[in-house]
This record gives sequence, C-alpha cells and structure tokens, in this order.
Amino acid sequence: MGNFLFIPILFFGLIILISAFFVVKQQTSAIIERFGKFHKISPSGLHMKIPLIDKIAGRLSLKIQQLDVIIETKTLDDVFVKLKVSVQYKVVTEKVYDAFYKLDYPHDQITSYVFDVVRAEVPKMKLDDVFVKKDNIALAVKAELNDAMIDYGFDIIRTLVTDIDPDPQVKIAMNRINAADREKTAAQYEGDAQRILIVEKAKAEAESKRLQGQGIADQRREIARGLEESVEVLNKVGINSQEASALIVVTQHYDTLQAIGSETNSNLILLPNSPQAGSNMLNDMVASFAASNQIGEAMKEAKLNKKNK
Repeated sequence: MGNFLFIPILFFGLIILISAFFVVKQQTSAIIERFGKFHKISPSGLHMKIPLIDKIAGRLSLKIQQLDVIIETKTLDDVFVKLKVSVQYKVVTEKVYDAFYKLDYPHDQITSYVFDVVRAEVPKMKLDDVFVKKDNIALAVKAELNDAMIDYGFDIIRTLVTDIDPDPQVKIAMNRINAADREKTAAQYEGDAQRILIVEKAKAEAESKRLQGQGIADQRREIARGLEESVEVLNKVGINSQEASALIVVTQHYDTLQAIGSETNSNLILLPNSPQAGSNMLNDMVASFAASNQIGEAMKEAKLNKKNK
C-alpha cells in the first residue's frame, strides 16, 4: 500500500522539479513575478524559479518590430488622402520593466501618436507637397514618438511613409494632367522636327539652285568660248565675224532639228522648219548685222562732226 502512494508523490515531485526550470529564447526577456509582485527579469538562456511561488508573467521580444498605421486626412487644398506610415521600434534592454508594466497596449499608444502627428502636419501641405515632403512627415512622426515612447521603454528606430493614396477621382485628374503635359511636349517636339525639316529642305534647295546656276554659268561660258574659237577659225578662211555668227546660228538650228528628229516620241515642233527657213534666217541675220554696222558708223561720224563744230 505504501509503495502505491510513493509513486504519485514521486511523479508529482518530478513535475514540480521540471517546472522549476525554464528557457528564454535569444533576443527575448522574461518577467518573473513572485506572489504577484515583480521579482526579476531573466535574459536569454536556461533559468530556474521556485515552483508554485515564482511565475513567468510575460515575455518581451527585443527584436526590431514594425507597426503599419493607415491614416486618412485632408491636405491644404482640400484633398482627402490616405497615408501608410510604418514605424520600426524595439524594446530597450535596460527598460524592459517599463515596457511591460507601464503600457498594456503599446501598439495602440504608438498608433495614437502617429495619427496625431500626421493629422497635424499634412493639413499644412498641398497634395503635391505631401509626395515631395513625405520624408519630413516621417521625421516629424519619429521625433514625436521618440519623445513620448522612450519613457515607456520603447526606442523608435525609423518611421517611413510607405504609401500615399489620394482619392480615386483626384488620381484620375492627376493622370489626365500628366497625359496632357506629355501630349503638349510631344507636339512641341514634333513641331521642332517639322521646322528643322523645312529649314534643311530650304537649305538643300538653295544649295541646289546655287549649284545649278553655277553649272548654267559654266555651260554658257564654255559655249561662248566655243563660239569664239569657231569665229576665229572662220575668220581665217575669209569669213567675217558677222557672217561667221550667222553661220553658227544656222548650224545650231539644224543641229537642233536633227536632235529632235532622232527622238521618235518627241512632240516638239520648231518653227520655222522649212528648207528655205535656214537660208532666210542667214540672210536676215547678215542684213541686220550690216544695218547695225551702218548705223554705228553714222553715229560715230555725227559725234565727230559735232566735236569739230
């Protein structure tokens, strides 16, 4: 009978002995209370407590934690916007007691301060400034939280404004404005391109005409040089300059007729083109040259007589 009673007692004693030991994980602190009163803080590792007298009241993580807070507020230009503020914080190792006993719900406390700061800062800014100065908002939140939460054992590592979400209608309007600005810029670039093409085309045409004019001038110069040589050759065989010029003109006339006749699809008609036309043209030109010479001689004599008087 005594043996049967010894086994439960031994089993119960073994359970109590095992419960006297406990393990605290890395980056964690355990708060030990004795008869409901704070006794000590146990860091990471293996520890022992008095069974039935001491108890683990709670454990606090010493790792960096993140709390995301979404706040809706209004900007200076009366636009409602939602901001997502991420607060990274941790429990100060030396202030585990304050972090555990002074605040029941630290998340709620941090959230309240974030709401207070954001709703005080954002209404001072226009919507565009909220996007540009979001770092200023984050710094203001961090400064306010550090001052308030350090007494409770929490260290604010960093605050970030991770999202800015205006009203849907405002986003649509902003997209329209952006699209209109881009279309305006594109139209300006297209206009500049067209203007450059027109200017370059005009320059090319001017250069082409200049070269064409130069070519025509060179051509005429060579023609004149050829005529001069032809006249000199004809003069050597007893044909004067007037007759030589008339002969050259008639020759060019027949050369032109020959060139036109060699083209089977040509519709050009050169008038006059009868066989007598060349002879008549030559006679007319010789007569005109002779008349012009007579007029010139008469004018010279009139000038000489006038001077002598």
